[in-house]
Amino acid sequence: MNKFIVIDGLDGSGKDTQILLLAEMYKKQGRDVTIRSHPCDDNIYGRKSKQALLKTGKINHVKATVYFGLDAIRSVRKYAHNDDVDVLIFSRYILAVMYLPDVVNTIVYKIVAFVLPTSDCMFFLDVSPEESLRRIGSRNEDTEMFENIESLRESRLKSQKFTYNWNVIPGDDAPEVISQKIIAKCLESDS
Repeated sequence: MNKFIVIDGLDGSGKDTQILLLAEMYKKQGRDVTIRSHPCDDNIYGRKSKQALLKTGKINHVKATVYFGLDAIRSVRKYAHNDDVDVLIFSRYILAVMYLPDVVNTIVYKIVAFVLPTSDCMFFLDVSPEESLRRIGSRNEDTEMFENIESLRESRLKSQKFTYNWNVIPGDDAPEVISQKIIAKCLESDS
């Protein structure tokens, strides 16, 4: 892998939109792009994480987070050390730890951030919970357990203790404005 990029943020922050815009830019350069959007549907861990996210309760909360972690680790093992992968873009990566109980999430984040690959191109799209909820409501998808105003507010607040070494991009801006900031940082790190 030559280039590793992560786009993370609350649900409705625009991760998928930004990944597609970024992938398009690299493809126009003739680069081969691999996208891993977690939870992935191509493996048991991703499917189990998604199933748990569509339910409620503490046990499903834990299941969703654990299976998500296993899904992300699987992607890292399969793609991050693969010389055939040119540009690897992850949607959601290690910030799912913010859904774990306090104290535990900090410990797990430090361990995971030490073990898993990082780069200068790790972006957190900091969308307001209100805008996040508006965008979620405009999609034609089932609602996940964290997609309510209280959970979004709590998650955004918790995310602030983990994004100190990330590129934090205001997520309420127009997609084109966000894209320009992400692309500029990625191109800067390419040189």
